[in-house]
Amino acid sequence: MGEQEPRLLDRVTREVRRRRMSLRTEQAYRHWTKRYVLFHGTRHPTELGGEAIADFLSYLAIEEHVAAATQNQALSAILFLYRDVLAIDVGRLPEAARARRPKRLPTVLSRDEARSLLAALDGEIRLVALLLYGGGLRLLETLRLRVQDVDFDRFEITVRGGKGGKDRRTMLPASLVEALHRHLAGVKRLHDQDLKEGLGLVSLPFALERKLRGAATDWSWQWFFPSPRLSQDPRSGAVRRHHLHPERVQRAVNRAGASTCPGKRATCHTLRHSFATHLLEAGYDIRTVQELLGHSQVSTTMIYTHVLNKGGLGVRSPLDSLPDQNKDSHGVSRLFANSQEPK
Repeated sequence: MGEQEPRLLDRVTREVRRRRMSLRTEQAYRHWTKRYVLFHGTRHPTELGGEAIADFLSYLAIEEHVAAATQNQALSAILFLYRDVLAIDVGRLPEAARARRPKRLPTVLSRDEARSLLAALDGEIRLVALLLYGGGLRLLETLRLRVQDVDFDRFEITVRGGKGGKDRRTMLPASLVEALHRHLAGVKRLHDQDLKEGLGLVSLPFALERKLRGAATDWSWQWFFPSPRLSQDPRSGAVRRHHLHPERVQRAVNRAGASTCPGKRATCHTLRHSFATHLLEAGYDIRTVQELLGHSQVSTTMIYTHVLNKGGLGVRSPLDSLPDQNKDSHGVSRLFANSQEPK
């Protein structure tokens, strides 16, 4: 008797891991594959085609009211299922299948708002937020930092496998060095205690655990922001200390933003937006900011030029260029002070 064909979701998982995609991508692709199959009455995807895909995406948009980004994620998962798992060409999909994400200006904090938000945090959560604002990192980029990724001598942070799988370097704020050294001293004590208890193994990217024997317990490979609790690796099943959970940081920053920045939806990513905008306001070259953020195209960075603290669209009104003697204490022109109201 021949071997049984693997289940569809298992085939998706195997192909995702073969391509070294992230765990979050694996979970998302499994989720949308399952929803797609259930939507069509558990029919196997090989019995369906382009019209079935379009129907599912239309349902998500019209009935579920999902955001464009969510709809596109579902489409990416289904195309991965057909093209990479089942090796089926579904042909050209209707133009409406891929939703267009609306272009929105990012929320940016003023310097005083950023200071107030950061002051409302404490402990390691505050250190994470300080790196988001001080180095322009994304949340997961910060949480996935290893001890060896922070160079105190050169005041540099190396981001490994950032968005798009790219490495880059960004700045380490000099004002954070002392606090980060104190934080690392506590992390080192925790790691030493784990080693005494027969633990202290950290997950390593890809096959490094086999190639670099002993690296899993080496201090330089440990998470910079380890979780206070041990957990089971969802892929290997090993009990290890993972990095801080992103939701823990997100909740704390959201609460701090709600109390210190009323009227603005301040999130972890808002701190990264503020980092870029404040650098441009200080006169730094946009290409430099592009490199620090890790954007592939300068056009992506250009969005921050539209939220600079210069009013309107960054253009100075001609009224503000009039001689000072024509303005009162409130900055309102006196040129029309003696004009009569229309009859």
